[in-house]
Amino acid sequence: MKLISWNVNGFRAVLKKGFEDFFKHTDADIFCVQETKMQEGQIKVEFEGYKQYWNSAVKKGYSGTLIFTKIDPISVSYGINIEELDNEGRVITLEYEDFYLVNCYTPNSQRELTRLEYRMKWEDEFRNYLIELDNNKPVILCGDLNVAHKEIDLKNPKTNRNNAGFTNEERDKMTKLLNSNFTDSYRYFYPEQTEAYTWWSYMGNARSKNIGWRIDYFIISKRLEKRLKSASIHPEIYGSDHCPVEIEID
Repeated sequence: MKLISWNVNGFRAVLKKGFEDFFKHTDADIFCVQETKMQEGQIKVEFEGYKQYWNSAVKKGYSGTLIFTKIDPISVSYGINIEELDNEGRVITLEYEDFYLVNCYTPNSQRELTRLEYRMKWEDEFRNYLIELDNNKPVILCGDLNVAHKEIDLKNPKTNRNNAGFTNEERDKMTKLLNSNFTDSYRYFYPEQTEAYTWWSYMGNARSKNIGWRIDYFIISKRLEKRLKSASIHPEIYGSDHCPVEIEID
């Protein structure tokens, strides 16, 4: 089974930049999108053989998640059942026979860390949500989690320390999640791989210089490790300031 995740930084925009070609070429079983920045129904898009599930923010043109799936889910849920955290369209959960698929766009702590307190509440509640799911059946979490976990996960760790996405608080929350019987699929295969990034600033030719961050993930329940076949990053795919990430799993 092939799964792909991509923060497209505006779904309407990426549709004009080759999204459909990449989508059809990859032929994923499940394709998760973050930061759609639109409401369902604002544009008509259909891919043969796929059902689609949208979770849009109340605020127009902001945040939002979307899943295309060839495999019919048993059930679909939106958000994490906490009203104050569920109005930005950040989570979709599909339940399948032997796992849950969770597509997530984690809140950014923002410049000057104005949203760090909100982010910390999100992290705790979202982790509790994942643990509760995992108690029932294994979980595959994907998305833009807005944190570079280790120094190896960004080009310039020293100058970015305590910037949004690389604060001690955010990194500690990722550690706490992984210590709750979850695995970072990319690091499972490539624990020492450097310069493996999924996001680059639009400033200063960062992408052509590969001055980036790895903030897009597939996180899986630890007991799924042996079923993992591969994990990969697709920096060659343009159209967004993020690139797609992928896993194959039995």
